[in-house]
This record gives sequence, structure tokens and C-alpha cells, in this order.
Amino acid sequence: MKRRTVFRAAAGFLGLGTLGGLGASCASQSRNPYYQGPPSDHFDGTRFFNPGGAPPRGFADIMRWRFGESPAEWPETVALTDTARPATRAEELTVTMVGHATMLLQVQGLNILTDPVWSKRASPFSFAGPKRVVAPGLAFEDLPAIDMVLLSHNHYDHLDMDTLKRLKQVHDPLVITPLGNDAIIAPTRLRCVTMDWGESTELGPLGIHCLPSHHWSARGVGDRSMALWAAFMLTGPGGPVLFVGDTGFDDGKPYRDLPQRFGPLRAALLPIGAYDPRWFMADQHQNPDEAVRGFLMTRAAYAIGHHWGTIQLTNEARTAPRTDLLRALARHGVPEARFRALEPGETWTIPAL
Repeated sequence: MKRRTVFRAAAGFLGLGTLGGLGASCASQSRNPYYQGPPSDHFDGTRFFNPGGAPPRGFADIMRWRFGESPAEWPETVALTDTARPATRAEELTVTMVGHATMLLQVQGLNILTDPVWSKRASPFSFAGPKRVVAPGLAFEDLPAIDMVLLSHNHYDHLDMDTLKRLKQVHDPLVITPLGNDAIIAPTRLRCVTMDWGESTELGPLGIHCLPSHHWSARGVGDRSMALWAAFMLTGPGGPVLFVGDTGFDDGKPYRDLPQRFGPLRAALLPIGAYDPRWFMADQHQNPDEAVRGFLMTRAAYAIGHHWGTIQLTNEARTAPRTDLLRALARHGVPEARFRALEPGETWTIPAL
């Protein structure tokens, strides 16, 4: 039963086993329903791709995974150890973990959400699909006024339409997202700025820079890689802050040029979960050791590990990413105080540079 549950969860997450949103309606279309633009070094005119990198896995590999090693058992529910009550505004960089890739960043008087998901499931359906085992560490009703949303890509565990609709009704934030995702969230009527890799925009004192990551996208079976994925760098007073929603390590390419462009970072918010089995996940999800290596490449002062412990998408145990992170930090000689895997409800005011 557990194997079947995780397979179904991952099939929906991978855009292979379910149809939902715009992906369902355009499964038979040959043209890109989200974005039309000239070819580039990461867009072939129909689909985006990782230059020199691996494409997403196909159905045969899904079956190999499905009938391979059984996934670890996760608990049905995990009690919150803490519930956050953030300040209305903050000048110093303060990060509150909501769960998975959803974090509240407060800096320079702005309130920013990353990949906001408050729904019970990361799925096109309310009754089936990957279900969170721990409640959001910050109640939606307790959010301070949200100014901006950083939306990294369109997988269901990162782009949740129900949450975006609620944000529109209560906060009306500006959404910053890579090319094509504006078409998906258009029904929410949120204000949206789309960017290609290498492009930048501003909000108040912050610069927002769209950066490459090694991943892919899908909402259904017919729209694979038709919307772009990305990481973001926030620049301004206090030092640069990197947010990566999902990425494969790709020999360090997502990280290696950042210090030359932005200087040493104040903080890097990096995914550390959904990495097992390695033969299947390495191209799209870095593991904790790779996250530490990326952290060192950025020359960041501090890091937060996210994308773990909330929704079971892959085979590893719930707390394995945190345990493996601690081992990786020891292996690379990094003090544990510099790179923390936050639990939902935890808040960390990042020390200044």
C-alpha cells in the first residue's frame, strides 16, 4: 500500500499520472499554450530545456522506480513543535518556515512568500495526491501583509492555485515567476511579472534576478517543460539572498557563477529533500551533500534547507534529509549553525554580513 501511495503521489508531482489545470485541456495540443517566443539557448520554440543537462525521466524509468525498492514509511501526521507569529514588518532578514518550499522572508520592510502552498495536498485534486503530514507552521490568517510571491515553477508542490487565489483575495501581492507561468495563474487575476533567465526587476529597495536551475515543469501529461523554471536572487541592503525552489546539482552549474556576479551571499535557501532513489532523482533534485557543496560554491554566510519533511514525494524517510545534511556538514567542515534545516513553525533571523 505504501509503495502504491508514494508512486501515485510522485506520478502526479511528475506530471505523468494525472491531468489537471491547463495541462489537461492542452494534452492534445502540439503548440505551447503557455508561452510563445523565439528560440534561445534553453528554449527550442516549443519546450524549455536545461542546456547541456539531462532531460526529465520517461515512463520506463517511472515503472523501474515503481517496482523497485519500497519507500520508507512516513507518519500519517506530525505535530507542530512551534507555531510562528511573525512581526508585521522586519528590516533584518528573517525567515519563517511554513513547510516544504514555502517560506516567509521578511527583509527591508517587505514581506515575501516563496512557492506558497497552504493546501492539504500538492495535487490537482482535493481528494487524492500527495498529502502534507504536518500542518503549515504559519497559519494563513496570521500572515502579515504580503508584498511579493516568488514562484519558481509549476509543479503542484510549488504552484498551488487555491493558495494563490486566497492570497489575491486577502493580500493582492505581486507574483514574480519564470516565463509561461503567468498563463497558468491568470485565473487568479494576480499581478504578475514574468522573467527569463538572466533578467531582473525591482520592488522597493530589492532587486529580483531570475537565474537558471536544473529542473523541468508540468501540470499534466501534455505540457511537459512548456513553462520555465528558475531560481531567484534578491539583492539590496543587507546582502544577496538566493532562493532555489528545485534543482539538480548538474555538476554545480546552478551555483558556480554566483559569487562573481553577486559577491558573497548573506543566505542561500536550498532544497535538500526528495532525492531517493538517486539514479532516478539526481537530475532534478539535489541531495543534502550536493546542497552543501552548492552552498560552499556560493560563498554564502548561512543557508536554510527546505523541501523536506512535509510531503512524501520520494523514497527517503521523513527526517533523512536533516540527518544527511548534518553528515554532509561534518564531512565538508561546515559548522551546523551556518546551515539549518528548519521545521515548520521555526523562525531564524539571519545574522548580518
